[in-house]
Amino acid sequence: MPSFFIDRPIFAWVVAILISLCGTISLLNMGIESYPNIAPPQVVVTATYPGASADTTEKTVTQVIEQQLTGIDHLLYFSSASSSSGTATVTLTFETGTDPDIAQVQVQNKVSLATPRLPSEVTQQGVVVAKSNPDFLMFVALTSSNPTIDGNRLTDIVSSQVLDQIARIPGVGSTRQLGSEYGMRVWLNPDKLRGYGLSATDLRNALSTQNVQFAAGSIGTDPAVDGQGFSATVSAEGRFTSAEEFSDIILRANNDGTVVRLKDVARVELGPQTYGFNAQWNGTPTGSFGVQLLPGANALDVANAVRAKMAELAKSFPDGVTWFAPYDTTKFVTISIEEVVHTLVEAIILVFLVMLLFLQNFRATVIPTLVIPVALLGTFLGLSPLGFTVNQLTLFGMVLAIGIVVDDAIVVIENVERIMSEEGLSPKEATRKAMGQITGAVIAITVVLAAVFVPSALQPGASGIIYKQFALTIAVSMGFSAFLALSFTPALCATILKPTHDHKKNIVYRKFNQVFDWVQGTYSGHIGSAVRHAPRWMVVFVLIAVVMGFLFVRLPTSFVPDEDQGYALAIVQLPPGSSIARTEKVMTDMRSIILKDPSVEGVFQISGFSFVGSGENVGMNFIRLKDWDQRDLTATQIIQQMNGKMQAVRDATIFVVNLPTIRGLSQFGGIDMYLQARAGQSRAELQQARNILLGAASQNKALVGIRPNTLEDAPLLQLQVDRTQAQSMGLSVSDIYTAIQLTLAPVYINDFQYGGRVKRVMLQADAPYRMGTDAFEHIFTPSGLASSSSSSTSSTATGGTVASASTGLDAAMIPLSTVVSSKWTMAAPTLNRYNGYSAVEIVGNEAPGYSTGQAMGIVEGIVNDKLPKGFGYDWTGQSYQEILSGNSSTLLLALSVVIVFLCLSALYESWSIPVSVLLVVPLGILGTVVFSMLRGLPNDIYFKIGMITVIGLAAKNAILIVEFAVEQQQEGKTLREGIIEAARLRLRPILMTSLAFILGVFPLAISTGAGANSRHAIGTGVIGGMLFATFLGLLLIPVFYVSVRRLLGDKLDEVSHNMPKPGHDPDGDGPHGGPSNGPSGGGNPSTTIVPHAPNVGDVTHFDSDPRRGTDRP
Repeated sequence: MPSFFIDRPIFAWVVAILISLCGTISLLNMGIESYPNIAPPQVVVTATYPGASADTTEKTVTQVIEQQLTGIDHLLYFSSASSSSGTATVTLTFETGTDPDIAQVQVQNKVSLATPRLPSEVTQQGVVVAKSNPDFLMFVALTSSNPTIDGNRLTDIVSSQVLDQIARIPGVGSTRQLGSEYGMRVWLNPDKLRGYGLSATDLRNALSTQNVQFAAGSIGTDPAVDGQGFSATVSAEGRFTSAEEFSDIILRANNDGTVVRLKDVARVELGPQTYGFNAQWNGTPTGSFGVQLLPGANALDVANAVRAKMAELAKSFPDGVTWFAPYDTTKFVTISIEEVVHTLVEAIILVFLVMLLFLQNFRATVIPTLVIPVALLGTFLGLSPLGFTVNQLTLFGMVLAIGIVVDDAIVVIENVERIMSEEGLSPKEATRKAMGQITGAVIAITVVLAAVFVPSALQPGASGIIYKQFALTIAVSMGFSAFLALSFTPALCATILKPTHDHKKNIVYRKFNQVFDWVQGTYSGHIGSAVRHAPRWMVVFVLIAVVMGFLFVRLPTSFVPDEDQGYALAIVQLPPGSSIARTEKVMTDMRSIILKDPSVEGVFQISGFSFVGSGENVGMNFIRLKDWDQRDLTATQIIQQMNGKMQAVRDATIFVVNLPTIRGLSQFGGIDMYLQARAGQSRAELQQARNILLGAASQNKALVGIRPNTLEDAPLLQLQVDRTQAQSMGLSVSDIYTAIQLTLAPVYINDFQYGGRVKRVMLQADAPYRMGTDAFEHIFTPSGLASSSSSSTSSTATGGTVASASTGLDAAMIPLSTVVSSKWTMAAPTLNRYNGYSAVEIVGNEAPGYSTGQAMGIVEGIVNDKLPKGFGYDWTGQSYQEILSGNSSTLLLALSVVIVFLCLSALYESWSIPVSVLLVVPLGILGTVVFSMLRGLPNDIYFKIGMITVIGLAAKNAILIVEFAVEQQQEGKTLREGIIEAARLRLRPILMTSLAFILGVFPLAISTGAGANSRHAIGTGVIGGMLFATFLGLLLIPVFYVSVRRLLGDKLDEVSHNMPKPGHDPDGDGPHGGPSNGPSGGGNPSTTIVPHAPNVGDVTHFDSDPRRGTDRP
């Protein structure tokens, strides 16, 4: 193939241009995101049991559904929550890559089996099965500079004009409003009701019967009388539309012509339909909502669509109302991608400078510089059909690929330049001869580097997605690199290069050449000594391997590094039973502290809602940090400082935490586990075990912020009806609880029209009448026993009668305090289960200087050593994925080495040569481990990817030397002479390619800004591994080759052939004639083992005699 393109350079240019054009089109059509769809898909089952407690909901709904969740394909784990509002939620998490639609159907089928066993109240409400994405893409907030528009009005604008439009955007899974739209609030006064002899039930009935919509019909329509000349529709009064109309509702008409209206016993206003939420930006009220993605949707595309739709909707907002996104995860995505692109450009520049320094020829340097963009664009062309996106992982692979791509080009150019200089051939002939020598090496390097990533591409789970992004990116780039090295690069060499002339070089080149000549001479002497004393150096190598293994197992483990995403999250929880007013006070105190921090741009505060749960005693703060280049501290440092400052806030527990690096795996960064009662222990015993765990964790310096991810038990007022007393007074239990509900709870009555939308009418007692246990003294209900002394009656608006205030009113209206007693107790707002066991979720973080793997190990030790028998644990979310990743890492490394060995064995038709190549691997791993330790980096996924990359590149250097050693032996040199000469000849290209790769990766290791921690993780390990593999490998590769060939020679190869080979000297007594036992002809000579050299003998077999201490001349 090279000869074809050498003779047809224009054809080579056309191919390169077509690759570039198609790659550019593919790049423009690929989505952009921070990470691919790594989070496992989830399906959520939701059921509601109105009026049930958390305990009742768990026993009658949650457990019934859970018992059917068996035999579902690809199910990883499931968790459930039963709330005091009667809501049961079961979340099922599936393996990454599972089709969420199929998963949803399977879950739906299982739930249908449980439906007949559910309470009828639950089935009437319906059981919903839906795909879920628990993570918020962004929050959008409306603010107003118009003083007449308050937070409630802004919230209603969101509900009426915005929310439905946003929910229709493709890719939006759901929206969550932080607040409520307007409703018609009827605030009743129980004392006035009693004064008029009315009950709350009378109000409800009046609202239901008078606020109605009727279809009145029409006149003059068929069938009609003869001669009817017209027809018309009849319209009747519809539902009320204003507070004034509701206020005039008639509750009772008296015989004297007077009436009792709603405004006489209640206050009517247009207000929030529900209360308990409040969202503010830097203390300014907002109308806000959150946006969640559909599983598999592209975050950047959806966020752009949301922003575009908001800009369109803003045109119809009232004057003074504007919108912005106080929390937007895509800002980090965009900037982190830009940072990697900058790193990519920096890498290309550094690689160019290294090549120019070594080649000292601008024409020669231009060639690989032209190849780089073609190969990278070709990579996008190959990745697009695979469904890949432009993300941090694929771009990291591109950065690594730059060094690999120029490797192939440099190998070609350096060899062409050497032949032109030494043999005086023209560029075209030198290129032709050079390609004949190195085609085999290029193919071998490509196969090895591509093969080393094959096991990682087959890994399951979230870690497998990450591995696959790197593996296929580098493998595809290697394929294009090899193709271009055998086509475009030779064509460029034959046409661009010029014969060398002995013109005087500049001082930089002269000084560099002097230093390099000295290095080359010194190196040749050292490797000669090393080869002569190979056993000693093999002992040193064994010690290096032992040290490598020792350090490797001591390296702390993790999943992915925490990132500075430009936000911090502050979780607030007040004592159980705290009101929203107390929560607001704490949030105000927090805001004053947060905004004083010079690294903070603003804070988005939500009262009444948190990832822990919803309630008046919880809150959440999204702290927006200034851009990365505008502050000196990282998010981790800011979080550490802020946790200390929050100690000054009284009356609340506050944790400031980082956001998870990979969205959708967990709600927070750090560790995440469920403590389970596996022996059927009670909830109280589980709580006690939880407290033991939390107490022990608080004493360990490696753990910080270990806490339960749930609401604490809250005060509960337990009511008890004296049924005997109630019966004697003519009261039914239903009447009693209806009166209580209509007074204390916001009850939905019916609907009304406002602003072009249907909204709700809500009935509830005014605030002063539901502030304490004395509320029951103000709640009255009519007795079923009519007073015999009643002398006058009046009609109610609903057609009933009530006793007049002067004739038996006290006998007819019974205060509930006479039949209802109450007592305070504590109850869990939410009960959790995990994989079928009662459980409590525990989350937290590792202390600075420790890894998540170490933190997880410590927590496991506490559970195993300090908790009573019968309690267990399961990791979930990101921690679960870390366990899966760690379990497969050793196998992954071993498989990578095995596949490289098999590929080399097939290429060289030898079992021994691959051994000498792969012995360099521990050197690279040692460098990766040492450099990671020096920077305090753990053994995470990026470390493993870097290590696998180093395995391939270290083997590449060894291949370059071994390949030429084989050629030198073909020319008649001894084993030792051949390897020394090969090492000397390949020193320059090895140093050039290795330094080009190292400097190409160097920007990753020193980068700052968004996503820097991930870049550090992969860059540091790769640089360390390549430094050790290059400089130690240059010395030890010849030792490995000579030692292995002397010790094994082709004895292993003979076993595979299972018969003696002609020319083989089994006794080592002397040379024999005849053909070599290696492969011959038919391919490139570089892919053969040493063939027979006439008049010299079988050099390989002679030198492989282990009884000989020196080579025979």
